[in-house]
Amino acid sequence: MEPVINDEFYMSLALDMAQRAQGQTGINPVVGCVLVKDGAVVGLGTHLQRGSGHAEVHAVRMAGDHAEGSTAYVTLEPCSHYGKTPPCCDLLIESKVKRVVVACEDPNPLVAGTGIGKLRQKGIEVKVGVLRDRAVRQNEKFAKFITTGMPFVTIKTASTLDGKIATDSGDSKWISNEEARLQVHSLRHRHQAIMVGVGTILTDDPSLTTRHDGVDGQQPVRVIVDSRLRTSPEAKVFKDGTSPVIILTTKQVDPVKAKLLSEAGANLVSCGSGTQVDLKSALQQLGTMDIGSILVEGGGALNGSLLKERLVDRIIMYLAPKIVGGNAAPASFSFEGIHRMGDAVRLDPLEVEQVGDNVLISGIPNWPE
Repeated sequence: MEPVINDEFYMSLALDMAQRAQGQTGINPVVGCVLVKDGAVVGLGTHLQRGSGHAEVHAVRMAGDHAEGSTAYVTLEPCSHYGKTPPCCDLLIESKVKRVVVACEDPNPLVAGTGIGKLRQKGIEVKVGVLRDRAVRQNEKFAKFITTGMPFVTIKTASTLDGKIATDSGDSKWISNEEARLQVHSLRHRHQAIMVGVGTILTDDPSLTTRHDGVDGQQPVRVIVDSRLRTSPEAKVFKDGTSPVIILTTKQVDPVKAKLLSEAGANLVSCGSGTQVDLKSALQQLGTMDIGSILVEGGGALNGSLLKERLVDRIIMYLAPKIVGGNAAPASFSFEGIHRMGDAVRLDPLEVEQVGDNVLISGIPNWPE
């Protein structure tokens, strides 16, 4: 069957192009643009890197004179303000495009509908909302950061059918299958930082890098939550030099330990004056460092603390067809539980995918009122 060539078809192409840039644009959104004239694609563009040309710039440059009278399909509302690059609205107006189709409005308060309004004022027909849900999902990290200044927090966990992330001896290799583990490295690539608790460092001594074949891109910043500075200066995260290491701690730390870790290459960030890291303060400070997304790969304690404080934006769980039992075996989330099922945190909307013999469940946590 021949594909139906309509606005949804070309917007889907633009969204596919934008998706390929996930993990490359930092705190900026991923954006795709397709220019179509007389039923033919004349220009394609993707925003590839923060501070570089936007998707519309690349598409118009490719189209040349064919941009005049064309329809522009853009996954995010064209910007109308000067940032690191000139406004894309002005470029589309100057290029004399006839029509602009936008997937979703820009959540950036500096734009927020002004780009669409400016195009319409110049007599350009604008259609908004084509494949909106897909576009919003694609830039959920950007939307969180640009509106709150805090990073988008994704918890990734892998568990057995009885909810365990390891046996009672601490053995966890491997719960998930190889295909799922490869997906996790792709997930790391699409986040600016990886966060773990100090327990993960002490137990597994991970490198916290993106290292599988076929997964390219910049390495995420390594973030360790360590209230008492138990991280060893000899830990693997300090050995490869691939990306910075940030240790979130408190003001009540041993200055000798702090000095040794600083000399090893850690950037120590004080988050609160108590005995435990203030996680909300930690996320706020990471936001000031232009870290707009974090993949949490910690244990049940860190996951539970973030969930309890309502600091989680998405949960991704891989379920393996295994049962290990054991009252002492750790679970994905460890925190003071609820007494009524009606008070449970629900994931909605929900995405479910089979990954080999594993099941991937992804959703946005919704807390009871």
